[in-house]
Amino acid sequence: MSGNNRANIQIGLEVNIVQKQDQRSGELTKGVVDKILTNSPNHPHGIKVRLDSGEVGRVKEILS
Repeated sequence: MSGNNRANIQIGLEVNIVQKQDQRSGELTKGVVDKILTNSPNHPHGIKVRLDSGEVGRVKEILS
C-alpha cells in the first residue's frame, strides 16, 4: 500500500517514516502511527504522521 494516500493509513498501523532531518539520507524510522497530521486525501511525498514515540515524518512504507 502507498503511504501517499490518507485512506491507507490508520492509527495503530506500523509504518516506516522519513523525518525532516533524514530526507537527504533517506533514513527510515519504524514506529506505530499515533496521529495523522496531513488533512488532504493524498500527498506526493507521503502523508505526515506522528508516531507513538513522538517522532514526526512522512510515511514511506506501510508495514502492517
